Amino acid sequence: MIEFHATTICAVRRGPEDIAIGGDGQVTMGQTAIMKNNAKKVKKIYNGQVLTGFAGSVADAFSLTEKFEKKLEEHGGNLKRAAVDLAQLWRSDKGMRNLEALMIVASKTDLLVISGNGEVIVPDQDFVAIGSGGNFAYSAANALFNHTDMNAASIVEESLKIASSICVYTNDNISVETL
Repeated sequence: MIEFHATTICAVRRGPEDIAIGGDGQVTMGQTAIMKNNAKKVKKIYNGQVLTGFAGSVADAFSLTEKFEKKLEEHGGNLKRAAVDLAQLWRSDKGMRNLEALMIVASKTDLLVISGNGEVIVPDQDFVAIGSGGNFAYSAANALFNHTDMNAASIVEESLKIASSICVYTNDNISVETL
C-alpha cells in the first residue's frame, strides 16, 4: 500500500472576530516523492461560518469534511454537537472506521480537533496544529500567541513557515482562511 504523508494544519483564535486556519500545500507519496506542491487543505464551510482543515489521507479528509458539513446542518450550526456526532459516526460506522485523517474545525465560539478514535478535543489554549509538521507549527504558534500581539492569520502563516523550514513533509506554499 502506498502511504501518503500530507500536511501541516494550524489554527488560531484571538477572540470571536480573529480566527484563522492555514495549511501547507505539500502532498508526499511514500518517503521520497513530492506528489503535489499546492494542495488546498483548508476551507470555509457552512455559509462561511466554519473553518476546516485536515491532515491525513486527502480522499478521506474530503469525505469527512462533507459529512461534517451535513452534521452542522443537522444541528443548526452547533459546532460542538456536530463534532461529537461526526466523531461517534466515524468511530462506529464500518465504512468510516478506516478513514485516516484528523480535522481541525473552528467557529467564532469554538476550536476543536476531531479524530477517528471518537475524540473531540478542545485545546488548552486558542491555538492547535496537526499533521506531519504539527508539533513544529504548534511550538511556533505557542510562542507567537503568548509573546506577541500578532493577529491570528499572521500567527498561522508564520507558524507554518517555521514548520516548513524544519519538516520535510511541509512546504511553504501556505493557504490561510479567516473568519
